[in-house]
Amino acid sequence: LMSLTDVLFFAALPDRCAGIEFDAITPDENGVMFFFKGPHLWKGFSGPAQLSTESFKELDDLHDIGHVDAAFRMHSTEHADSHDHIYFFLDDKVFRYYNHTLEDGYPKGVQEEFPGVPTHLDSAVECPSGECLTDSVLFFKGNDVHAYDVATKTVKTKSWPHLPVCTSALRWKESHYCFNGHNFTKFNPVTGEVTGNYPKDARNYFMKCSGFGHGNSRKQKCSDIKLDAITSDDAGKTYLFAGPIYMRLDDIRDGLHPFLITRMWTEMTNGVDAVFSYSDRLYMIKDDLIYIYKPSVPYILIEGYPKTLKEELGIEGNVDAAFVCNNKHTVHVIQGNQMHNVDLTATPRVVKQSFPLPITGIDAVQCSEGGVFVFKGSQYYEYESAMTMAMSRIAAIPNNITSEMMGCED
Repeated sequence: LMSLTDVLFFAALPDRCAGIEFDAITPDENGVMFFFKGPHLWKGFSGPAQLSTESFKELDDLHDIGHVDAAFRMHSTEHADSHDHIYFFLDDKVFRYYNHTLEDGYPKGVQEEFPGVPTHLDSAVECPSGECLTDSVLFFKGNDVHAYDVATKTVKTKSWPHLPVCTSALRWKESHYCFNGHNFTKFNPVTGEVTGNYPKDARNYFMKCSGFGHGNSRKQKCSDIKLDAITSDDAGKTYLFAGPIYMRLDDIRDGLHPFLITRMWTEMTNGVDAVFSYSDRLYMIKDDLIYIYKPSVPYILIEGYPKTLKEELGIEGNVDAAFVCNNKHTVHVIQGNQMHNVDLTATPRVVKQSFPLPITGIDAVQCSEGGVFVFKGSQYYEYESAMTMAMSRIAAIPNNITSEMMGCED
């Protein structure tokens, strides 16, 4: 039986599903999300509150601070001593943690660690190069945002009065979110621009609450998986496409989550038939059209596209899959049981070779350092190379797609 003290403790625990304005939100180095309010935190997207000192004990044991003003997980791959470390802010002090342990020499003054950044912050959030111009941290205080360049330690201050005061801020899945009350607003970290219908209730998206949610959050069974395309870009980002959704597979640390394709590729309103990456560009095929994008968040369609497949690749008819292997200049285009090779350095681009394949009904193909992976329904086949696949007279032994690969339910 619980003691009266235990009963009173649990009765006093805040309930985030009642609608809470968080003090700070940050993932740790393992991708576990922490939501802070007063002396309490929530670990992950579901479950009850607990005392912050159970996860970050020195916050209270050494300094009796009781709460945090702001928190973020540093992204700076060129600075191994701070990359993926967690920073907490209170008043004019900053605490740095790794593996849930306060590092030697901390806390420090905010100005000592981040010259030019004000004290008594409302929130902070990391912004990697590619999403911001350089690896940066955005510090919020009132309507002002102080963009701190990690490499040069310089600050540029802007005012974004169109945003609510961000009492907490979060980067998740290449997007930036400003939280105020129990609502959030997605914003562009460079311009502060807000597109779409915001604010939205955080309980529908960032926590599991009875009576809240957005669509069907049940995991798909691995046996029901059917891909439309899969590819890795030059930056190492791996994308899976199925119907109207896509999912990033390379940042599994922060969880696998499906999003609408139009979130990142605005023009692709009817899904994709095939996708491949070449020379820092993403090629997306739908019906007899090809769209070429340059990387950004969201991706930017190259001027003059879409064009017809005939015009761009010398291919006629619908495509089942397409792939390019690392450091190669040939796109392998699959139509039915035929694989057509197109030299991407040639002008004009035309089919230079065609091969019959031992498999029909192919959905998607990915080429990586581990070989060529051919997806058909909920199974995949492995080949050493594209030429090995083309020369094979019988199909390889199929393997089943697993939860480890795609976050589905075995």
